[in-house]
Amino acid sequence: MPTGRCPSRRAPAPAASPPDRTPIPTLDPGWAAVAFGLLSALTWGSADFGGGLAARRAPVLGVVIVSQAVGLTLAFVIALVRGEPLPGPADLAWATVGGLAGGIGIASLYHGLAIGRVAVVAPIAGVLAAALPVVVGAALQGLPGPARLAGIGLAIVAVVLVSISADPTGQRPSGVRFGLLAGLGFGLFNVFASRFTVGVVFGPLVVVRAVEAALIGALVVATRRRGNDRAWRVPRGVVPLAMAVGVGDMAGNAFFVLAAQAGRLDVAAVLSSMYPVTTIVLATALLGERMSSVQLGGVAVAATAIALIAAG
Repeated sequence: MPTGRCPSRRAPAPAASPPDRTPIPTLDPGWAAVAFGLLSALTWGSADFGGGLAARRAPVLGVVIVSQAVGLTLAFVIALVRGEPLPGPADLAWATVGGLAGGIGIASLYHGLAIGRVAVVAPIAGVLAAALPVVVGAALQGLPGPARLAGIGLAIVAVVLVSISADPTGQRPSGVRFGLLAGLGFGLFNVFASRFTVGVVFGPLVVVRAVEAALIGALVVATRRRGNDRAWRVPRGVVPLAMAVGVGDMAGNAFFVLAAQAGRLDVAAVLSSMYPVTTIVLATALLGERMSSVQLGGVAVAATAIALIAAG
């Protein structure tokens, strides 16, 4: 009888190995922070350009009311769809102070864009919005690596270069003071929003929008008491633009929070605060505002800064 295996019986099959499941590719947290930060700059810059246009054709308070209402509704719907839990006490506190800072910042920015030059107001606001979180981030998380530290420095320099602009016609004021106030408000908002619980985004942003709406509502009441009943009414033709501004602004907020949760606060804040580049490019393309050679150099420096931050 052959000593081999009997053909009528099978040898026990080897234990089945678990199927080869290749993990779904995910973005590295460092790259995620860079990507979300840049998306925030694009959406914030586009929204601010639209907000400035709308504020030239309608009262700034009215534009902010419409945009905040749209942003509030959008954040609420997305929070429900994502099934986010209700914000805890800490998130409520950070969202409340963030809403106050953001409301002051956005009202100041839109007013400055309406009465001043886009190429002056937006970059000044961007510098402060970046510088304040960089200081706080360094204090809380330590200094970043050499490449990223150089990129952060270049990014701030880039925004300064882009902000160098003269008004040869003398027909519009610079709006510097409103840029400073807007930058302070945005910088504080960036710091406060970065403290939201990781994974919770749109719930706290609902609170932020509600606080901002209440702040703007108080300003409306104050202006009406002075007899200015038209301080908030938006013409029908401007409403769609104001609504689009609300969508863009909410997207910018969400992308920034995601960037801050994925990586460092200073990286998220600096990248998102380069939104003036978007605003100025749109102003150049659509409004005919001319960029000087220094401003063009600032755009090139911004590109270098992005590369260094991403490489770091």
